[in-house]
Amino acid sequence: MTPQQHSHIVIGGGISGISAAHYATRAGIDSLVLEQDTRIGGCMQTAMFDTLDGFWIEAGSHSCFNSYGNLIDILEPLGLLPLATAKAKQSYALWRGGKRSSIFSALHLAELLRSLPRLFTQSKAGASVAEYYGRGLGRRNYQDLFGPAFRSVICQRADDFPAEALFRKKPRRKDVLRSFTMPEGLQQIPRAIAERSGIEVRTGQGVEAIETAPDSAQPGYILRLSDGSRLGCRHLTLAVPPDVAARLLQPLAPEAAAVISDIGVVEIDSLLLAFPKDALTIPELAGLISVDGPFLSAVSRDFLADPRWRGFAFHFPADTLDDAARVQAACTALDTTPEQAAAIRHTRNRLPSLRKGHGQRLQALDTSLQGSRIGVTGNWFLGVSIEDCVTRSRQEHVRRFGDDLPRRQ
Repeated sequence: MTPQQHSHIVIGGGISGISAAHYATRAGIDSLVLEQDTRIGGCMQTAMFDTLDGFWIEAGSHSCFNSYGNLIDILEPLGLLPLATAKAKQSYALWRGGKRSSIFSALHLAELLRSLPRLFTQSKAGASVAEYYGRGLGRRNYQDLFGPAFRSVICQRADDFPAEALFRKKPRRKDVLRSFTMPEGLQQIPRAIAERSGIEVRTGQGVEAIETAPDSAQPGYILRLSDGSRLGCRHLTLAVPPDVAARLLQPLAPEAAAVISDIGVVEIDSLLLAFPKDALTIPELAGLISVDGPFLSAVSRDFLADPRWRGFAFHFPADTLDDAARVQAACTALDTTPEQAAAIRHTRNRLPSLRKGHGQRLQALDTSLQGSRIGVTGNWFLGVSIEDCVTRSRQEHVRRFGDDLPRRQ
């Protein structure tokens, strides 16, 4: 049977895949997005609690900023920007030695003043986070404060992470809220983009293998899905983790697959907890930076106050504690007990584990893909932020379909 044909298929329904479909559709190329999960959004994962009047907690990404220019360029014409909801400014606290403390309690000010000039004179290129920030902030500051803080940002050990991929300076839109979310959480963004005309999304659709179409008169690709069915397409975008991308690329572009085959992936166990507001005595806060606790980080929902509920997302290294132990560790950090929780939910995320020298690896990947109809995007290129994902998808669109989009740095 001849496979059903599509102009453009995107494998992966996270923000990278959804934005790739958006760009293609904007250029007049209809897109089919295949997502193996039952929902789209990837790491933009908002957990809704229907029994708590729709109260929600972010299980993954939790902020957008007015420096997210490419994302804003998507939101604006779709009428989503007016929905942007300001996040209240809250402070983080440290979790160290089994108690909460001020961030400033771990700061070595004299060392910081001596080291800080190096931060503005040295280059990030080719340096790891530990090398760049250890020199620019001081070794003790890095060990006691900034290293744990960076680990909290990327939910994994930060020392060997490429400094270039941690924070990238981007121009800000001063007419847009500096830090914002959406009324129904950040997952509202990919859902709304996916609803535009020209984009079709199919969830629960895993892709087992891809091969080059045998008809040279109509070049393209044949996808074999997990249910045994097949689909064909002229253009293909992979918006999946690096290990999945390497597997799918192997028969199509073995050189590209080899380049990315050793990019690591870490798994994170995330715990979501909702409490009645009057059941907690802990002051409102942005979250917890764990120095020596069993969790990597915790992010609160206090940035958007709810009259009845407070919520927290705790992120743990995968498989280090069982469910009950994670709940107990989180409740200890919040000065409460599991019995006080109104709702508890466990979920798991996969994140790229980038290492020093990542930029050179990506240059080799891009070189191997030149002239190809295959695009590769995800949260493992420019960095792990939402804007980094969208920017990579935009770059891959321009490479294959032409620069018909407003210019962004």
